[in-house]
Amino acid sequence: MKKLMDRIDRFCILHPRFGIRRLMLYIVLGNILVYVLSMMDTTGLLYQKLCFSGQGILRGEVWRIVTYLFVPAGGGNLLLFLISMYFYYWIGSSLENEWGAGKFTIYYLIGALLQAVFGVALTLVLKQDIIITATYLNLSMFFAFATLFPDVMVLLFFIIPVKIKWLAYLDAALFVFGIVTTGFPLNLLPIVAVLNYLLFCGGWLIDFVRPSRVRQQRKTVQFQAEARRIRKEEVQRGYRHKCEVCGRTDADHPELQFRYCSRCAGYHCYCEDHISNHTHIQ
Repeated sequence: MKKLMDRIDRFCILHPRFGIRRLMLYIVLGNILVYVLSMMDTTGLLYQKLCFSGQGILRGEVWRIVTYLFVPAGGGNLLLFLISMYFYYWIGSSLENEWGAGKFTIYYLIGALLQAVFGVALTLVLKQDIIITATYLNLSMFFAFATLFPDVMVLLFFIIPVKIKWLAYLDAALFVFGIVTTGFPLNLLPIVAVLNYLLFCGGWLIDFVRPSRVRQQRKTVQFQAEARRIRKEEVQRGYRHKCEVCGRTDADHPELQFRYCSRCAGYHCYCEDHISNHTHIQ
């Protein structure tokens, strides 16, 4: 998992123009447009043509793999719809600002593709049409936000201040309840939908649930001997700092700042782009 994430980080650094900037804004605007048009379409034809349909995709209607992301889920309550759209835009934009457009685009597209592949496979297995929405995909995005920013305060019901991590715990409990109460194999859909979250945030999650006594254990280091070894290596290799994730050095990129992570065992250096965004080495 860590090696794959390192490759994704390296790819995003080497291709800074990759990704859809402000991706969540386009997703939200698309949902609003489809919502308005659906209210005007009394026949329901628009929804039928845009929503995910396993049998429709197998018939060649491949646009459904993308358009289902723009189909609002749930009822037609306008207020709840606007609140959910604002919330998704907020957490999506925050993740993009933290990860960068390229990494966030990969995260969202992996989740969307996993759901689509699973929906088509389920259609083939069950011999019946499977219709899925982007609800679980957006939920995985919420879990990622809560993992990175657990202490952010939100107003529950616009009145009660609560940390985002407590809402994530509640959603996780409802998530597990839905898996348990849904029949097999449909109960696998929520799990498939959050695989991208486990891929991108699994390191943080494992570090969090690990017992405190294990988290606090650190490898004993002889500081003077280690300092002499590091100075000798610096002279031989021609640079002082090298990022563990992307491989950039202070010699090649003097404009970057490099820091050592206090949560990693031993001495591990990271550039300013990855000091707060890497899997801790134990």
